[in-house]
Amino acid sequence: MTDFVVRPITDDERRPTFDLLGQALHSPLVSDETWAQIGDSWAAPGKFAAFADDRPIGITSGFATTIAVPGGALLPATAVDGVGVRADWTRRGVVTALMSAQLNDLAERGTTLACLHASEAVIYGRFGYGIATFGATVRVDHPARLREGAEAGGAVRLLDTDEARAQLPALYQQIGLHRPGMIARPDVWWPVALNRRLSREGGYRVAVHTGPNGEDDAFAMFTSVDQSTVAEPERGPLLEVRDLHGTNPEAIAALWRFLLSIDLIATVSSRFRPLDEPLSVLLTDPRRARTTEVEDDLWLRLVDVAGALAARTYGQGEPVVFEVDDRLLPANRGRYRVGPDGAERTDADADLLLDADSLAMLYLGEWRASTLAQAGRITAVDPAALGRADTLFATDTRPWCGTYF
Repeated sequence: MTDFVVRPITDDERRPTFDLLGQALHSPLVSDETWAQIGDSWAAPGKFAAFADDRPIGITSGFATTIAVPGGALLPATAVDGVGVRADWTRRGVVTALMSAQLNDLAERGTTLACLHASEAVIYGRFGYGIATFGATVRVDHPARLREGAEAGGAVRLLDTDEARAQLPALYQQIGLHRPGMIARPDVWWPVALNRRLSREGGYRVAVHTGPNGEDDAFAMFTSVDQSTVAEPERGPLLEVRDLHGTNPEAIAALWRFLLSIDLIATVSSRFRPLDEPLSVLLTDPRRARTTEVEDDLWLRLVDVAGALAARTYGQGEPVVFEVDDRLLPANRGRYRVGPDGAERTDADADLLLDADSLAMLYLGEWRASTLAQAGRITAVDPAALGRADTLFATDTRPWCGTYF
C-alpha cells in the first residue's frame, strides 16, 4: 500500500505542478509575468500527479500531437513533456505509478504512440520506451563559406517578435512532417517555444527564407552566446541555432549561408541536427564543420502495437513473426506477422522475441534487428529472420524529430 495517490490534475493545480516540475529539473521558479506568457501551454488534460496529504509530489505531463512514421502516415501520439518527482519522494515508486497511470490512460483513449526526450537514459526503458532517433551537435568555425550552387536563390529576412509569433506556427505546418519521427506542433507547444525565447531575456531572433517563387519555405531561430574569457578577451560570440526547418535542401542551405555570414561571430553551433544533414560538403572547406556530439533524441513507445505496426510501410523482404512482451500494457502481448504487405496478429510460431522497448527502437528504422540481437535485445529463434527483419524495417530517410518538448 502506498502513502500517495495518483490522479489527473485540475485547473487549479496547473501552477503548483509546473513549479514542482521546475524544481525537480533544477530550474528556477517562473515569475507571474512568465507564467502569464506560458501558462496556457500547461493545460490540465493529459497530466497526472501524485499527491501526498493533498500536496503534489510528482507529475507526468503530455500533450496530443501526431507523428510521421515510415511510409508517410501520421499517427495520433502523445508527447510526454515533463516527468518529475519532489526530491524527498524519489526512489519510492512515484515515477512507476505515474508512468503506468499515463500509459493506461493513453491506451484507453486510443493513442497509438507516445514519445519523450529523456533527461536520464536509465529511466524509460522499463516503461517500454526505446531510443528511436538521434541528433548531432554541429559546429562551424569562421570563416566558412557555402559552395556555389548549394542554394537556389531567394532572400532571407529577420522577423520581429510579433511577426515570429504570428508566422512560425503556420510556416512549420506548411513545411510538414517529411521525415519519420517528426511531430506536429499544436497550439500548446508554441508559447514556451516562442514567448520565452523571443523575450528580451531569451534573446532569440528568427530568420525566414523566401524562395524564388515568393513563398516562405524555411526558418531558423538563433541567439548569440558570449565566449570571451580573461585569457581570450577578443574571442567572438558563438551563434547558437535552436531550430532550423525547411521544405527543401536548397532553402535550408540558404539559411546556413545567412547564419554563417553574420558578422563578428566566431562559431555557429546547432544541437540535434539530422545525422545525415550534408553540412560539411556544402562548404568550400568541409573541415570548417565538425560533429562534436551525437545524442539520443526521441524516445518512442508503442501504445497500440497492432495499430502502429499496421500503419507503417515495410521493405521487400520475406515475412517475419515477432513475439512481443509488454509488461505494462499486456493487451499488446502476442505474435505479429510483419511483411511487405503489412502487419497483423498471428498464431504462427515466432521467429524473433523482443520486449516493447526494443520494438520501439526498430519501429522508425534507426536500428537494425541484427544490431539489437547482438546487444541481447532480440532473441532469434530463427537466426535467418534477423536479415529479413533488417530489410523489412529499413527506411530510405533516416528518422529525425527536430522538435524539443
